[in-house]
Amino acid sequence: MPKIGGATEGDGVQAVVVALKLLEYLAKAREPVGVTALAQALGSTKSRIHRHLRTLVQQGYIVQSGDTERYRVGSRLVTLGRMVGENLDLASAGREVLRELRDSLGRTAVISQVEAEGVRVLATLPGTSAVDLQVKEGSLLGFHCTAQGKVALAFVDEARRTRILRGRLERPTPRTITSSAALRQELQQIRERGWATAPDQSTIGFNALATPIFDASGSIVGTLAVVSSIQFIAAEPSEEQIRLLVSGADRISRALGGVGLAGQPPVLPGIRTA
Repeated sequence: MPKIGGATEGDGVQAVVVALKLLEYLAKAREPVGVTALAQALGSTKSRIHRHLRTLVQQGYIVQSGDTERYRVGSRLVTLGRMVGENLDLASAGREVLRELRDSLGRTAVISQVEAEGVRVLATLPGTSAVDLQVKEGSLLGFHCTAQGKVALAFVDEARRTRILRGRLERPTPRTITSSAALRQELQQIRERGWATAPDQSTIGFNALATPIFDASGSIVGTLAVVSSIQFIAAEPSEEQIRLLVSGADRISRALGGVGLAGQPPVLPGIRTA
């Protein structure tokens, strides 16, 4: 099994260090590990290690076998690792597309990750216009009032969509749609055409055009968007803006093992689906 250097326990930061070393050790171990072995590896006492283990079990990061009373990593830690990996893969896969999109359209280009409570901005390149909205990396965008959020909401599973629409829908501007029925109708249109806008709905004077990014399972994992003032991105964007955006998102989806909008071209302004 892997070896870990010694650590002394104290309050605050040092306690966090011990917990992290426990997780690292268990993540590297090929089999469940007992308290004695963990205490020896960290150079600590069994009672101190047991207190940390109990907390980590309660939080779901590790689990204890009822038969051997040994410990191994839990589902929450596995999920956390997968989410981190997906974030890195998504940002890496979209880096070239992001720059090409920004250079071609001159607008701020953004890649975001779909999360439980909204859409998280992973990477952004500022546009060439002085009036473009600056989007901060790490920002959490709402599902109902942003183009990125609406795209995510349109392509997630129905149970998740229903839960979000039944929750509280904030109204950051007078143009924000807070009616669940109206949002459902718009989400159906987004699924049919493959893109979304949200003029004046999160910030007055600005709009975004967004489209989905899919992984190998066909699930939406992120969005690709361009953001600017409504002068440059209208409620019905130009054909060039839509084509470049959807084409870029499809390239990212393929890099992740997906196929983009199920291989279907986007519906352009003025063209209605049957």
